Amino acid sequence: MKFIPDYTVLYSDDDIVVLNKRSGLLIAADRYDADAPRLDLTAEKEFGRLFAVHRIDKDTSGVLVYARNAESHRTLSMQFENREVEKTYHCLINGRPLWQTLHVDLPLQPDGDTRHRTVVNRRFGKPSVTDFKLLGICGPYSWIEAKPRTGRTHQIRVHLAENGLCIVCDPLYSGNQKPIKLSDFKKNWHGDEFEEQPLLNRLALHAYQLTIMHPKTGERMTFTAPYPKDMDATRRQLAKIYGPDPLKPEETPQQE
Repeated sequence: MKFIPDYTVLYSDDDIVVLNKRSGLLIAADRYDADAPRLDLTAEKEFGRLFAVHRIDKDTSGVLVYARNAESHRTLSMQFENREVEKTYHCLINGRPLWQTLHVDLPLQPDGDTRHRTVVNRRFGKPSVTDFKLLGICGPYSWIEAKPRTGRTHQIRVHLAENGLCIVCDPLYSGNQKPIKLSDFKKNWHGDEFEEQPLLNRLALHAYQLTIMHPKTGERMTFTAPYPKDMDATRRQLAKIYGPDPLKPEETPQQE
């Protein structure tokens, strides 16, 4: 089994730490699973006490910022509360949308069913807004950019699901949890179907970019988290065969 580090460091100073986390880690304590692996506990061994100022889902990989002191925690928390932070996610979905851009404004209620899923609730849900952009169509899959304007639990996943789309290997909001294998889309593949390992077998959602104001200096800072190896291998293989590449947005999405 290959070793996958819990995180890589994108930036650190006396006030903040910015990490690129792997999929499968909580960023702080969770009331549903007290024993689940946590990123903050691991990173605190290197950086000392860390203060969570925002969350990304356990199954999501990507960029995350922690405060290193109480003042930075207060300042950053206000930025997120006031929606002054810009967040960009990349995801791979099954199928292809019929739009180039999509604005979704649907109120969401976290923990809305017995599986602790977030649900649309127009009466009791909290305002939730996401802007989506099609980055490219690759055969049976499509790359999507998502910019959540609010920060509800599972917001991107639910807003896509409500529009008939699901992220690859989503265990909660998709009826299709089939992992991606090279043999699924590469013609003349000659490997052993019983020995083939999947390119990607976890939620294909990555927190790609985060823009904040530094809590002490006020400097506007943008941090970009490289794709993890499994997602990047999938990107390269799909780009080789179909053309579109989510990391080259100047290319026109294929529509055939």
